[in-house]
Amino acid sequence: MTLDAQQALGHLPQGLRDELISEYGEIVRNYRESRWKATELDAGWFCEIVYNILAAFLDGGSYPARASKPGDLISACDKLKTTPKAAGPDSARVTIPRILIGLYQVRNQRGVAHVGGVVDANHMDATYVLHACQWVMAELVRMFHDTDVGTATAIVDSLVDRTLPVVWHVGEVRRLLSDGLSDRESVLLLLYSEAKGLTDRQLAEFIEKRVDNLRTRVLRPLHSERLIEFRNPGDTAVISPKGERYVDERLLPTN
Repeated sequence: MTLDAQQALGHLPQGLRDELISEYGEIVRNYRESRWKATELDAGWFCEIVYNILAAFLDGGSYPARASKPGDLISACDKLKTTPKAAGPDSARVTIPRILIGLYQVRNQRGVAHVGGVVDANHMDATYVLHACQWVMAELVRMFHDTDVGTATAIVDSLVDRTLPVVWHVGEVRRLLSDGLSDRESVLLLLYSEAKGLTDRQLAEFIEKRVDNLRTRVLRPLHSERLIEFRNPGDTAVISPKGERYVDERLLPTN
């Protein structure tokens, strides 16, 4: 089952859908670039967008064109659990609203909102924010499109262009700005940054190598190690979960 954002969240009006995906993307990008406070701050608007979606869904599906800020988000989320069970699943009535309350409290009551405290908890808090938002997004996709958890998670992963400071976008071309990268590392970074994958010819163009050599010396060995999926000349290469872990642990900055 292959879905894009338009299909996976197709029940939402375009304005509301675009806001949701855009704000989620900002959270992921800020976290990846170690902007912990920005990650947490973006979670506030994310919560408000998701609340608008849930409130409309539980009220019969008359969605607003765009999200608006409720007067008191925490009280508004608390009220959702009083919605009749027939209006929607517990995930929409209880579970997601409780997560939104937790996210909002991190945004408003922890180090991001004021100065003080002995230990800077922003990295820890931003990690919680990221994974909570990932779960909420996957649950929205699963709930609205009636798909399984694995497919929903894969769809959410594809919603965001994985912007990396080391990957420079020049129109349709991608260039790597780090010195000393091997061809293998270059391919993994490029594939990590493009959730939908890249063809062998695109990869060869981007790192300025002969495509036949790249297939033989890099793509096929990476495939054998299950770091990527690539079978035949002309195919699109896609990074695997194992490959993503490799990039996270060995190629991305840790600061």
